Order: sequence, then C-alpha cells, then structure tokens
Amino acid sequence: MKLSNRPKDAPEVNLTPLIDVVLLLLIFFMVSTSFVREAEINLHLPEADASAQTDASVDALEITVTAAGSYLVNGRALVNNERRTLRAAIERVAGEKRDMTVYIRADANATHQSVVTAMDVAGQLGFVNVSIATVTPPDA
Repeated sequence: MKLSNRPKDAPEVNLTPLIDVVLLLLIFFMVSTSFVREAEINLHLPEADASAQTDASVDALEITVTAAGSYLVNGRALVNNERRTLRAAIERVAGEKRDMTVYIRADANATHQSVVTAMDVAGQLGFVNVSIATVTPPDA
C-alpha cells in the first residue's frame, strides 16, 4: 500500500469578518457619542496681585455664602436658603441691569453646592460678569 504525501496547504486567515466587526463597532461608538454640551459655566478666575487692591464698585452685586450655606445679597441676609429666594433678592437689587459685575464671596467651609447654586442663579438671570472674590490673608 502506497501512501502518498500530499502537499499541505498553508492555513488561510479570512480577515473579512474581522473588518466587518471593527467597522460595526466604530459606527456604534460614533453614533452613541454625544457632542452636545449640556451646561456650561464660564468662570473668570482671579489673579493674585499684591500691589493692586480694588474695592467693589457701586455698580456691583455681592453674594456672600456663609459656612452654614446661607446667602447674603449686598450684606443683607435672606429669610431662607432656597434658590427662588436668592433669585428674588438678586432681581430686587439689580432690577433690569444685567451688565453689572457679580462678586461671589464664599466662606472656606461653605459647601461647593451653595457656591454653584449662587453662580447658577446669577447665570440664569443673565449676568455674564461673575467673579469669585478673594481675600488676601493678613500675613501675606
């Protein structure tokens, strides 16, 4: 009995299914990605300058956030810490002027949520010049 050695065929890799799967994954991720910015707050961060000290101008609105999370608008305390109360107080002080600068002063122990709420209410009312006020420590 004579057995013949057949030449062995080299294994062949079919890349078509792999390319199809990769393209489908690419299309899925492109379609499912969201490029829309839901909310955006523009902040102008303060710059330290020891030589220049400026006082808040008369045409400015100051919102103070205490450590307990209560708000003061131009030095006057609000009856509660609700968002609508803060909004009403800002509208009463500013009137129809939306070009005035809003200074937000926050206690070091104030929660981030209280500060963000103050920035959000000012932004919803149409104020575009919102600044975070800084205090230079006495030993600096």
